[in-house]
Amino acid sequence: MANGKKNKKKLFIFSGIGAVVVILILVVVLGSKKENIITVQTEKISERTITQVVNASGKIQPETMVKINAEVSGEITALPVKEGDKVKRGDLLVRIKPDQYQAQVDRAEAGLSSARASLNLQKANLEKVESEFKRAEELYQKTLLSDQEFVAAKTALNTTKSQYESAQAGVRQAEASLRDAKESLSKTAIYSPMNGTVSQLLSELGERVSGSSFTQGTQIMTVADLSMMEARVDVGENDIVMISIGDTSRITIDAFPDKKFAGIVYEIANTATSKGLGTQDEVTNFQVKIRVLNKEVALRPGMSMTADIETETKKNVLAVPIQSVTTRAPKPKGEEKPAEGGDGQQQGGPGLSMNEKPVECIFIVENGKAKMVPVKRGINDEGFVEISEGATKDSEVISGTYKAINRDLEDGSVVKVENQTKKFAMTPRGDNK
Repeated sequence: MANGKKNKKKLFIFSGIGAVVVILILVVVLGSKKENIITVQTEKISERTITQVVNASGKIQPETMVKINAEVSGEITALPVKEGDKVKRGDLLVRIKPDQYQAQVDRAEAGLSSARASLNLQKANLEKVESEFKRAEELYQKTLLSDQEFVAAKTALNTTKSQYESAQAGVRQAEASLRDAKESLSKTAIYSPMNGTVSQLLSELGERVSGSSFTQGTQIMTVADLSMMEARVDVGENDIVMISIGDTSRITIDAFPDKKFAGIVYEIANTATSKGLGTQDEVTNFQVKIRVLNKEVALRPGMSMTADIETETKKNVLAVPIQSVTTRAPKPKGEEKPAEGGDGQQQGGPGLSMNEKPVECIFIVENGKAKMVPVKRGINDEGFVEISEGATKDSEVISGTYKAINRDLEDGSVVKVENQTKKFAMTPRGDNK
């Protein structure tokens, strides 16, 4: 009896274990067959006005700005302007002590007088020698003068002519020296080359400045026309090809955060400037100048700003949220669906050439499933992108979540639409329908 009870007990135990195993197997099998439902947000594909914008930052500067540098050396003896003063063309800005330059003029005038006196003396000698040679020539023709005497007279004439020409060159040299001395003297007084404002004053009365004709002298001040201001921004080489002369711009100046300034592109650099040349941080930019059209606000040189340059506008084009466009690799041959790689992008499989590039696509919802639609994109603004090929108006395009669009969704994935949770839809800049 004891053995029979033990056998029954063992049977019950093993039967229970077997039942648990069977239940676990059924759970695993049924769970693996259950479709993965992806929660998404959607919105209808509609026609919109898209304005493509290039964003750049830079500084506010006057369109016309002249640096006033010393061209001669000396002490500043007069400085009748201060920073912020308005000046007119021809107004005295600075005077440098002229004593030594006046002395140079006096020496040059004396040298010129001496050279002219020497020229007059040589002219008189030449007239005398020419007369003697003429008489010697007449005597020589009458054979009353020897060959040796005639040659001596001719040589004297040529020598005197050379001395006269040398005296003429001496006068021209003295005149040039006088002009140079007067030019240096004139540079001791610097006058405003334009109507404007002294926007920067770097030197003080009594300070010594240096200057020469061959090197840039000490900068004394800057005169600028503050009535015509511009924004100078650096634009990357990938964006510069989209900008054209005449493009409009919206400018935000840090000093006036609540005000938008209008601008127009009037100059684009032909040559790039590079920063960090030869390093991993090398950046290539082109300078773009934008004329500020607003005149009612007084702007100051050097103010920081950002500009949104409107490069192109298209009306009534099919557009989707910019986050809706993603990339997937082409389907491998012989497979229903592309295999998903660990990085969230579709990876190539058998029959897929390594040269095939991922295609841009969107996902639309049809009958509760995601359908992958290859598209071609056009211009875009901050929120929406134009779809030039592949999209159909009023289709439900998947616009969220980011993880679903860029990693989870495949062609045919089962989806659940929950639009009430969508929080990231952006309003485009254009006139939307």
